[in-house]
Amino acid sequence: MRQLALSAHVRENTGKGAARKLRQNNQLPAIFYGPATESIMLTVDYPELTRITTQGKGENIILDLQITSDHGEETRKAMLKDLMVDPVSGAYLHADFYEISMDKEITVDIPVTLVNIPIGVTEEGGFLQHIRRDITVSCLPDKLIDSLELDVSGLDIGDTIHIRDIEFPEGLTCAEDSHLTVAVVSAPGGGMEEEEEELEEGIEEETVDSEEESAEESKEEKKGGEQ
Repeated sequence: MRQLALSAHVRENTGKGAARKLRQNNQLPAIFYGPATESIMLTVDYPELTRITTQGKGENIILDLQITSDHGEETRKAMLKDLMVDPVSGAYLHADFYEISMDKEITVDIPVTLVNIPIGVTEEGGFLQHIRRDITVSCLPDKLIDSLELDVSGLDIGDTIHIRDIEFPEGLTCAEDSHLTVAVVSAPGGGMEEEEEELEEGIEEETVDSEEESAEESKEEKKGGEQ
């Protein structure tokens, strides 16, 4: 994954009024934090961040965050952890940057892209169900990929891709159960009862796991807070 650079400046003023004034001046309030780092309130250039999010493919963007303060400039390796977006205008409201180390593994979700059309669709009239659109993986930051492409052209009616069937790139380890379903080609019309029963169990387990993971992530992110 290509790594990008972003300039940031330490800020002192907080609150809604200060944040609004920053946005009016094409600046965005942000925060930088990590497991061994005290939270630092920042401002970043709005157009520059927009350029980076446009350039960066996928949801996981690793940055060289160049932080300027009264003590000078230092570069810290960070991941764009979260972007708060206005639900009406779509404008960015706040950014969270999480410090990472290039020699320590990170755990992130990467998007799954299904490539080509299954023979069960083109020749048998079936339809492709994309069950799992993201997969959680662990890896060193320099091994992180933008997305995982799966060729489904060989799938016939009733064929299923489970996580255990995926050959992950070198350096990536899947952090999820191997039996979970990623994609399946279902028969047209009826005769899907058995497939639905098979999928239901996997989806229910995924939902429970997802809720537990979200609760843990929420606890961690609250440490950074919203400035």
